[in-house]
Amino acid sequence: MDPCLSSRILKARLLINIKEIMAKNLLKKFQKTLPNIYKMAINNRDEELFFELIRSYALLKIDQKISKSVTDSASLILDMLEYEKRSINELSRGKKIYIESFSKLWSFLNSSEPQETNLDMYEDLYHIFCYLEGVKTPEKYSKNRFVRHMNRWATGLDKEIKEKRAENRDRIIELLVKKIEKRPPSVSSRYLFTEGLSDVQKRKQVEKWWKDFRFHLAMAVKSPSELNLFLGESLSTKTMRNLTKAKNKGIPFFVTPYYLSLLSIEEKGFDDYAIRSYVLYSESLVDTFGNIKAWEREDIVEEGKPNAAGWLLPDGHNIHRRYPEVSIMIPETRGRSCGGLCSSCQRMYDFQSERLNFDLESLKPKESWDHKLSRLMDYFEKDSQIRDILITGGDALMTRNKPLAKILDAVLMMAKRKQEANADRQNGEKYAEIQRVRLGSRLLAYLPFRIDRELIEILKNFKKRGSEIGIKQFVIQTHFQSPLEITMEAKRAIEMILSAGWTISNQLVFTTAASRRGHTAKLRHALNSLGVVTYYTFTVKGFKENRTVFTPNSRSIQEQMEEKIFGKMTEEQQKVLNDIFLKNADIAKNLNRFMRENNLPFLPTDRNVLNLPAIGKSITFKMIGITTKGERVLKFDHDSTRKHSPIIDQMGEVFIVENRSVASYLREIEAMGEKVSDYSSVWNYTSGKTEPVFWLFKYPTLGFEITDKFTNLAI
Repeated sequence: MDPCLSSRILKARLLINIKEIMAKNLLKKFQKTLPNIYKMAINNRDEELFFELIRSYALLKIDQKISKSVTDSASLILDMLEYEKRSINELSRGKKIYIESFSKLWSFLNSSEPQETNLDMYEDLYHIFCYLEGVKTPEKYSKNRFVRHMNRWATGLDKEIKEKRAENRDRIIELLVKKIEKRPPSVSSRYLFTEGLSDVQKRKQVEKWWKDFRFHLAMAVKSPSELNLFLGESLSTKTMRNLTKAKNKGIPFFVTPYYLSLLSIEEKGFDDYAIRSYVLYSESLVDTFGNIKAWEREDIVEEGKPNAAGWLLPDGHNIHRRYPEVSIMIPETRGRSCGGLCSSCQRMYDFQSERLNFDLESLKPKESWDHKLSRLMDYFEKDSQIRDILITGGDALMTRNKPLAKILDAVLMMAKRKQEANADRQNGEKYAEIQRVRLGSRLLAYLPFRIDRELIEILKNFKKRGSEIGIKQFVIQTHFQSPLEITMEAKRAIEMILSAGWTISNQLVFTTAASRRGHTAKLRHALNSLGVVTYYTFTVKGFKENRTVFTPNSRSIQEQMEEKIFGKMTEEQQKVLNDIFLKNADIAKNLNRFMRENNLPFLPTDRNVLNLPAIGKSITFKMIGITTKGERVLKFDHDSTRKHSPIIDQMGEVFIVENRSVASYLREIEAMGEKVSDYSSVWNYTSGKTEPVFWLFKYPTLGFEITDKFTNLAI
């Protein structure tokens, strides 16, 4: 027999044996801890009778009013029974999913023999019934534990971290010297050594170039071997094998020397999982790349046809839209690239199709872009509802200063024409005017040197002229993933943007590493201290490609209810905070004083949300089932606090199957060194409610009534 085949057979048998042991142990847990539920299953050879007994038992628990936890669990079980043995239309995949949570449990309790069903499914049901029986109650998460968890996370401004990064920078500069020395003279680049330079002079030259963002883009790491070299040959054989496979499949590699200097290369260095997982691709991403599907189906545009949200869009892929009031614009400039490829990027589908890429030379604006820009402005001008434009990509600030200024000028002129056209319309027939302009960029974290004086003058000038015609909100919408990304260079970039009078808001992607206890709280605190306000905490989108970094919504709700709660403000405090931003003077200083005077560890202005395909952001849901893989099936409702496309009236019930089981998530963070006991209440979070919008993020009043008619809509 082939030795390799023999090895695979032995491995498969070992896995089966392990599963058998785990199944028997889990069965014993049901027998010992949940004897009532166990007996209901084994004493009834008809699963339908088992369902009825569970239903009656849950109703009894509600009548007994033992505790909120017991009542909530009973209500959950009744909701799940309503969908048992039914097929539902799962929105993100567009497929029918058959729910048989209790049917599978009945089979398992009657026979612990391993089935195709993942044991994670039974683990989740075990915890649900533990809450029902009252043998498990939600543990109160104390402020002392919260403070301890939050304070364990370092920032890039800590002395020890700065010292380690300085060592990294010195090591990387030596490698850059060698890299430049190897470049052939024929290479067209400003970053070449002149003849006769000594080693010391070469190093000093690279140290000077280090502060030039264009140098980092030119010297970006673009292969697994070079990545490993710049990380001190610290990557494992397994990781390198996976990254090589990624390269062969066409996944781009683009990591700047600056960002690489933020990572630890020591075996027992600082915990950089949250940023490291953005650079090192997971096996699930590599396996799926090439077959990634668009999570946000409204991003799929066919000429002349409405998108999934019902909006008619101009030709091409320059405008993305799901809401009436806001539109995303992606210019045909270097803004179609980024300062690095985030492994959990929501636009990985566009990188797969190469609409977004890292070929910076090919992304220079072409002559046709001027004509297309004019047509895009015409679209905004003649739309009855749009009043918020988010210019992004890719990354808006990857666009060079002159093309960016040209885009902002076009937006300004369009906003002015829209305003002038309203003079001829009656009240109630007027179009919404542009009130908010945002630039989406992660360069504050990826490449803060990009924020230069010329850019600040462009931002200042646009705000001055925009304010004169009634634009009220000017926002850099950024993305810091970890407090470790907040460096002295990032601090300087933040201070410069704030000096231009723009607000900086942060969006966090709630990846597995970023979801660990206290991590998000520390990020909020660190950003608030610098004058940055938090905007969204996003559940990871996507399918199998993001399974490894996916955090279940139950953990998002747990974070909201147990950690974010320590920053809760009264209505009066929220008004004072909003006034600080409206006055727009010494934001960082005033935010620090506000937090100190009100004894707040951070400002919880962000909303925990999931982007629902074609519908928008929400985390109003309830659990209605579990798949055979242990993934929770959630029934969502849309966010009732904002306008939506009328398509939602035709969507029916919205169901989403999560990317991974709660048990799988807990195993992942345990492998990172976390204590699973610190997350024990996560099983109990089976429903959620979307938080209200903080005042700062609400649209100002227009001062007139706009039309209730929709343009550019076809449903």
